Amino acid sequence: MSDRLYATGWSDYELIDAGGGKKLERWGKIITIRPEVQAYFHSGMPFSEWQKMAHWEFLPTSGQSGRWKALKPKAPTQWEITYDRLKFQLETTKFKHVGLFPEQQSNWEFIQNRLTDSDKFLNLFAYTGAASCVARLKGAETVHVDSVKQLISWANLNMEHSKLLNIKWVHEDALKFAQREMKRDRKYQGIIMDPPAWGVGAKGEKWKLEDQLDTLLSTAVNLLDPKGFLVMNTYSPTVDIPFLTELVDLYCSDFNVELRELWMKSTSQKDVYFGNVLRMDGTSNATND
Repeated sequence: MSDRLYATGWSDYELIDAGGGKKLERWGKIITIRPEVQAYFHSGMPFSEWQKMAHWEFLPTSGQSGRWKALKPKAPTQWEITYDRLKFQLETTKFKHVGLFPEQQSNWEFIQNRLTDSDKFLNLFAYTGAASCVARLKGAETVHVDSVKQLISWANLNMEHSKLLNIKWVHEDALKFAQREMKRDRKYQGIIMDPPAWGVGAKGEKWKLEDQLDTLLSTAVNLLDPKGFLVMNTYSPTVDIPFLTELVDLYCSDFNVELRELWMKSTSQKDVYFGNVLRMDGTSNATND
C-alpha cells in the first residue's frame, strides 16, 4: 500500500504557498510565482500578497512555453542557491522551470545516505545535474546522461560552482545508453532516473513515458548491482501506483521496494503532489508492499 513521502525545503528553498493553479516559492532571496496543475485548491494567502512578495511570475503563452514578468525592478535573471555544500545556478528560462526540482530533495537525501566513494552511480534523464553533484560529493564515480546539450552544459556549470571534478557527461537518449551499458555487462551501485512524461530524444526521437517504462525499468534493474539501489520518480497522470505496482511485481522481486506518492507541504500548510517515487534497495531480499 502506498503512502505519502514528504520532501522538505532547506535554508535556500521554501515552498511558501500554493493554490489556484500556481505556487509561490523562495529560491535563496528570489521569490517566484509559477503554474502548478496540482495546486487545484484555494491558496493560503490572497494572490495580491503573492504579487507583493514575488520578483518574477511565469505567464504561459502557448503549450509548455511562456514568458517571465518582472514584479520587482532589477530582478536578476540568473542567481545561485546552495544545498548542503553544493551550489546550483538558476535562471528564468522560456519554460516555467528555473533549473532545479526542489521536491527531489528527498531523493538527494536518500542518495547521500547510501553512496560511498567506491560506488558507481548512474543518473538518467539527468537535467541540470543536482543528483549527479550529490553523488560526486560523496565520492562516487558518476555518469550523467541527458539528451539535451544545453542541460549538460548547465550541469557542468553546477559541478564547477560546487568545486567538484570528473563527472562523466553523456549526451544521448537515456534508454539507449542504458541498453548499451547492459550489453557491456556494466553494474552500478546506485541509479536514479526522473523520466519526463513526454519528450524528444537526442536525435529527435519521440518519448512517451507509459510506452517506455516497462523497458526502462527492466533495463535499469539489469544494470543494478544486487546490493545497489535504484530511485525512479514519475510525474505523469497515466503512470499511477497500480501501474507501477505491476512493474514492481515483474522486475523487482529480488529487492526491498518502497513505492510512495511524493508530496511537499508549503509554509502555509498546503500539500502539493509531485508524482510517485519508486525506490529499490538490494541490501535486503524482502519486498515490502
